[in-house]
Amino acid sequence: MNIRFYNARILTMEENAPIFEGEVWVGDEKIIYVGDGLNMDEFYRRRNITCMIWDEEIDCERNLLMPGFKNAHTHSGMTLLRSFADDLPLHEWLNKQVFPIEAKMSPEDIYHLTKLAVLEYLTSGITSIFDMYLTPESVARACSDTGMRCVLTGAVNNFSQSVEAMEKWYGELNGKAPLISFLPGFHAEYTCSKELIQDIASMAKRLKAPVYVHLAETEEEVAGCVERYGLTPGMFLDSLGMFEYGGGAYHCVYLTEEEIDLFQKKNIHVITNPGSNTKLASGIAPINDFLKAGLNIAIGTDGPASNNCLDMFREMFLVTGLAKLREKDASAVDAMEVLKMATVNGAKAMHLENADILAQDKLADIIMIDLCQPNMQPINNIAKNIVYSASKQNVKMTMIHGRILYRNGEFYLKDEALSIYEKANEIINRLR
Repeated sequence: MNIRFYNARILTMEENAPIFEGEVWVGDEKIIYVGDGLNMDEFYRRRNITCMIWDEEIDCERNLLMPGFKNAHTHSGMTLLRSFADDLPLHEWLNKQVFPIEAKMSPEDIYHLTKLAVLEYLTSGITSIFDMYLTPESVARACSDTGMRCVLTGAVNNFSQSVEAMEKWYGELNGKAPLISFLPGFHAEYTCSKELIQDIASMAKRLKAPVYVHLAETEEEVAGCVERYGLTPGMFLDSLGMFEYGGGAYHCVYLTEEEIDLFQKKNIHVITNPGSNTKLASGIAPINDFLKAGLNIAIGTDGPASNNCLDMFREMFLVTGLAKLREKDASAVDAMEVLKMATVNGAKAMHLENADILAQDKLADIIMIDLCQPNMQPINNIAKNIVYSASKQNVKMTMIHGRILYRNGEFYLKDEALSIYEKANEIINRLR
């Protein structure tokens, strides 16, 4: 479809590019034009046409178009456990509440529960997710069926999945469907034997692929790794050759200076999850230190059992708010840096460089932010308002791969939202 967005304010998220008024044109899954829309002769000449024929023209009413948010760490199928496993520390939460009920979940359950998560992602302006869960095939199917862009990663540990299965997913889920890709990953050092971790590192070297993992989330985790191996988690994994082709680490609350240097040298992305870390009282990640070291920082919601919502607006505010509190410095971690983390940096961490900014030939993953609400007025600094003032109520539209999937409070999917809710409740009533 050819869709013209006009009368818009536009934030491309290109480096140092100001917000301007103009138009964004979408042709099928890609952006074909971003500009003021005034002199189109050169555009038509390049395409050897005299005009564009539009399937739809949308008056943005001077609301804001920008790239969609990249949720760089989540466990979508855990919608089952929203408000089911609350008010417990991480290891008790995992072992007493989460792992036992997850053992009962089928791939079909995870398929339906992922669709519930997708509805919430769309209302939050999230156009790409980086999902780690038990059955990647069913998550991939749910995302394909709902139109969500999804990068999957392994959740290998001593109790589920395997290196062989992960290599199979790497071969089968890459390059087959436009919305789906797969990168190697495993749950954490503390849920994997040394031998298993060595096998994962060997696979990553063979595939020349990056690896993603939960790392340095709690003091207990770090202390346990030091006791077992005499090294902090990041240094231990590196000693086994885990990050020869880079990768990423989720949480990173207790990284040492040595590990920060390692991340810089090995091109390891930091994916921070402040909502989950706050709720589980895990701690506050040293975001300011990561910025000073030049690390690429992305943002994830984590799963809906530990957060409990999949809301990038809340995550953005917490990234900067908690950093200011930690540093006792109100100037720490500027809002524009945070907005970059939620869009451009997330795309980089997820290897989605073709969906990072609004520009010609980039993928049409676009959101519209409603500026005509009290929390966005007056129009002083729109970009900073998104981080400090905006919320999910300001998302007017979410487009992924050139398709409008959510607009003005309505979903445009083949399944009705109510049927998705009913299925999720049926699953929890059966499994609890």
